[in-house]
Amino acid sequence: MNSGSEPRTAVRAAFIAVTTLFFAWGFITSLIDPLVAAVKGIFTLSDSQAMLSASAFFIAYGLISFPAAAIIARWRAVPSILIALVMMVLACLIMLGAANVANYNLVLLGLFVLASGITILQVAANPLAAALGDPEKSHFRLTLAQTFNSFGTIIGPWLGSLLFLGGVEVVEGVALTDEVRSNALAGIDTAYFWICGLLIALLAFFFLLRKTVSGAAPVIGSGKNLVQLIGDAFSAKWALIGAGAIFLYVGAEVSIGAQMALFLNSDNTWGISLQRAGSLVSYYWGGAFVGRLIGSFLLYRFKAHRLLTAFTAIAALMCLYVFTVGGVSAGYVALAIGLFNSIMFPVIFTLTLERSTASEEATSAMLCTGIVGGAAIPVIVGTVSGASSYTVAFIVPALCYALLCLFAVSAGRARPVHKGAEVAAFH
Repeated sequence: MNSGSEPRTAVRAAFIAVTTLFFAWGFITSLIDPLVAAVKGIFTLSDSQAMLSASAFFIAYGLISFPAAAIIARWRAVPSILIALVMMVLACLIMLGAANVANYNLVLLGLFVLASGITILQVAANPLAAALGDPEKSHFRLTLAQTFNSFGTIIGPWLGSLLFLGGVEVVEGVALTDEVRSNALAGIDTAYFWICGLLIALLAFFFLLRKTVSGAAPVIGSGKNLVQLIGDAFSAKWALIGAGAIFLYVGAEVSIGAQMALFLNSDNTWGISLQRAGSLVSYYWGGAFVGRLIGSFLLYRFKAHRLLTAFTAIAALMCLYVFTVGGVSAGYVALAIGLFNSIMFPVIFTLTLERSTASEEATSAMLCTGIVGGAAIPVIVGTVSGASSYTVAFIVPALCYALLCLFAVSAGRARPVHKGAEVAAFH
C-alpha cells in the first residue's frame, strides 16, 4: 500500500511545485499592462513608443523558444527551469537599475531578459505539467495550472496600477511633474524589488524540490540539437499554421490588455483616472480566469475546434462593437473580451499538436515562437491608435480573431495525425 501511495504523493508534490511557476509568470507578464501606461507618461512617449515595452517583452519568444527547446533537450526540464529563474532574477536587477537612473532603454533590456527567462520556463513547464500524472487527466491538470496562471494575471494589473500609476496622467500637451515622475519610478523600483525577492524564494523552493520533480517526471526531450529541432518544425505544415494562430491570438490579447488602461482613461470611453483605469484591467484578465474554469467543463461536452470557432467569432464581434459603437458601453464590452480569450491558447496548442507531423518538442518550440505576436501586433495597434483613437485601434484585434476563426474551422476539417494528443500548453 505504501509503495503505491508514495509515488502518487511525489507526483502531487512535483505538480504543486510546477504550478507555482504558472502563477509566477502570469503575475509578472500582466504587469506589462500598467507599465505601458506608466512609461508613456514618465518618459513622454508616443503610443507606439510606449507599446515597445510589450514588444521588448514578447519578442523574446521569437528569439529564445528554439534555443530553450535545445537547452531542455540537453539538460532536461528541471535544470532548465532553474536556469530560467536565475535569468529572471538578473532581469529584475536590470529593472531596478533602470528605475533608479530613469532610462527607458534599460527598461526595454530588462523586459527582454525577463521574458527570455519566462520563455525557457514555459517551454519546460508546459509539457512537464502535462506529464505529471495520469495521461487521461492531463487536460484537467493543465487547466488547473492555468487557473493559477490567470490568478496571477488578475493580481498583476491591480498591483501595478497601484504602484506605477499614482498621479500619472497622459493628457496630450501636459507634462508630468518631477514629483509624480519620481513616485512612478519609485513604484517600478518597489515592484521589481519584491518580484526579485519572490523569484529568489521560488528558486530556492524549486531547488529543494528538484529531485522530487525530476524523479516524478518522465524524460522529456528527444536529444535533438537546435538545427534539427528547427528543421523538424519547419517541415510540418500544421506546426507553421499553429504558430501563426498563436501569433495572432497573443498579439490580439496583449494589445487589448496593454492599451486597456489608456482606452478606459480616454474621454471618449469612461474618462476615469489612469490609476483607476489601470486597476480595472484586472477584470480583463479575470475574465480569462473565469473562462478557463467554465471552458474546462465545456471542452468535455463539445469538440475543441467547435468551441474555438464560437469563442473567436464572439471575440471578433465584440471588437467590432467597440470599433463601430464606442462610448461607455464599449468599455464594458472590451473588458469582457478576456472571457472569450480564455480557451484560445490551449485549444490552438492541442489542435496543432494533434495535426503536426513534427516531433512534439519541435512543435511546442514553434508554437512558443508564435508568442512573438505579442511583440509585433501591439506596435501596429499603438500606431493605429496614435493616428486615430483607442476605439478605432480595436479593428486590428478584430481581424486577428476573424483569422483565428478560420483556423478553427480548418482544424475541424483536417484529420489529426496523433489522435487524442495528451499534451497542451498555456499562456
